[in-house]
Amino acid sequence: MTRDPSPSKLAVILHADVAGSTALVQQDHELAHRRIRETFQNFAVTIEKFSGRVLEIRGDALLATFEHAADALSAALSFQTGNAADNPPTSEDLRPLVRVGIAIGEVVVADGTVTGAGVVQAQRVEQLADAGGVCVTSAVQDAIPKRLPFAFENLGEHSLKGFEYPVRIFKAEVRSGEKLPAAEIQRGKTASLPGRPTTILAAVLLAIAAIVVYRYVASPWIEGPASDASGDLSLPDRPSIAVLPFTNMSSDAEQEYFVDGMTDDLITDLSKISGLFVISRNSVFTYKGKTVDIEQVASELGVRYVIEGSVRKAGGQVRINAQLIDASTGGHVWAERYDGSYEDVFSLQDRVSSNIVATLAIRLAAGEQDQLARIDTASNEAYDAFLRGWEQYQRQRPESFVKAIELFEKAVSLDREYSRAYAALAATHWQVWKRYWHEKIGLPNAHEPRYLAEQYLAQAMQNPTSHAYQVSASIRAQRGQHEQAISDAERAIALDPNDADSYATFAGVLNLAGQPRVALEMMERAIRLNPHYPAAYLYEIGLARFGSGDFEAAFEALDKAVAINPDDRWASRLLIATLGHLGRQQEAEQVMQKSEASWRGFDPLSVRGVTFWYPFKNQADTARLAEGLRKAGLPE
Repeated sequence: MTRDPSPSKLAVILHADVAGSTALVQQDHELAHRRIRETFQNFAVTIEKFSGRVLEIRGDALLATFEHAADALSAALSFQTGNAADNPPTSEDLRPLVRVGIAIGEVVVADGTVTGAGVVQAQRVEQLADAGGVCVTSAVQDAIPKRLPFAFENLGEHSLKGFEYPVRIFKAEVRSGEKLPAAEIQRGKTASLPGRPTTILAAVLLAIAAIVVYRYVASPWIEGPASDASGDLSLPDRPSIAVLPFTNMSSDAEQEYFVDGMTDDLITDLSKISGLFVISRNSVFTYKGKTVDIEQVASELGVRYVIEGSVRKAGGQVRINAQLIDASTGGHVWAERYDGSYEDVFSLQDRVSSNIVATLAIRLAAGEQDQLARIDTASNEAYDAFLRGWEQYQRQRPESFVKAIELFEKAVSLDREYSRAYAALAATHWQVWKRYWHEKIGLPNAHEPRYLAEQYLAQAMQNPTSHAYQVSASIRAQRGQHEQAISDAERAIALDPNDADSYATFAGVLNLAGQPRVALEMMERAIRLNPHYPAAYLYEIGLARFGSGDFEAAFEALDKAVAINPDDRWASRLLIATLGHLGRQQEAEQVMQKSEASWRGFDPLSVRGVTFWYPFKNQADTARLAEGLRKAGLPE
């Protein structure tokens, strides 16, 4: 897989360690390590909120990078202020106090290690800071806008070990009577340091992994539908279509990926048209390989028109047969055959979708004609690699993800501007991070897939697709960037008004932003577009019901989600909190026992461990979750 495309970079570097850590450990070894671990977990969250990237956590030290000096100092002072409040001088507990140093210099990421003059300088500067304090170099001080509420005390020039010339150091604080600036995360892009993080101390990795959660946003996620889409659905107020999986008429069974890709692309093209109502891929592919009754399919999916067809690929030639059926009468509206060379495959696809639009007399909104005609790549080889990778991605298994990543990387190597392939790489790595599959796909630590997801997303956002905005919204929501996440989810829907997963993504963002009722409305739209919806949709419904205080309805959705997928840690944990609110502690304990039996290698469940990774905008939502977990019997 592609790694470290740029092993060195000039960056703002933050280095932190725990003052007097040896003395703390001597007092109480176990408690000290737990307190230090929790301290750095909190600091890591703050760093991410201010667009930073944690590269290493080594025992009692932390290393992170930023694009902007103001972000680095804001993160440091925000954390120090909160840490001081959480650890008052009167506390009888062990109190890990952190020193922070910030410098600007080179970072080199190569062969599993992080080095560079900037890293060393930040470490030396940190050693000059007081416990609970922050020191910066003059270069950092100069780079921070004077309008920001920071005060700097000149500590003079210091000779730093390993550096030829003295460096002027400043002690940084928040100006008296002023507040820290709010986090302005991502500034339109992810943090730019492209290298992978180094290996993190195994004990710390396991501790962090113990509370890594698997937020299901913007992906099929789970094989198999959560619903059977039984019963009739009323027709929408615009032409409604379901594109059934095309049949592979090629003599080569391995061409199945190509045929499925043609179906996917036709669905994608039609979905971009606001005047159409198009059923999602997840639902129509439940009929793949089956003999179907068109009227029954139309009734189950709630559409008037059904498209079915076949694809034959032989040598360099492609033949597409397609027919549009009006399920209300059972009659064929039109049937066409399209022949051409594989080199002309994009033109063939455009002819099919354009004929459907013309037949149904759809008037395209401004810009939709351009979207319909838009070609993601001019390289047939890149397109072929993408289709093969997409087939593997849809299987949603670690071993398939390995193959998908290789194929998507091949696609972008053939076309460096292939945004759709970059978005797929970002989505794949994001799913790996959420599911803690890094070892299963051969990555050395739990953080690398997240960083790779951000790196590929930055490439995808140069020419963003709906899928790219879905991934961006998911990442921003997990970082607590609620307003930016909402904006990205809205853009995903604008680019593809019929993509059910865009609405599910929006629901996930709204749930964390404290808008559960609107999230339920988004899930209703997602389910209407995807009647055979996956179990992950149940989680978002359960979270929305939980956020509204409707614990009975939350239980109904979450219990079904866990029954479909017992390994869904996130749905299980929310189910435990729901049962706690319902006073059903015995059932909650059963869920906990099953969870701890199946989640080997993870720390026991705790209130802080679960709530830590829920970046709710409103404190009341965090309190509601914590209260349910306590009532269920979880320790703090």
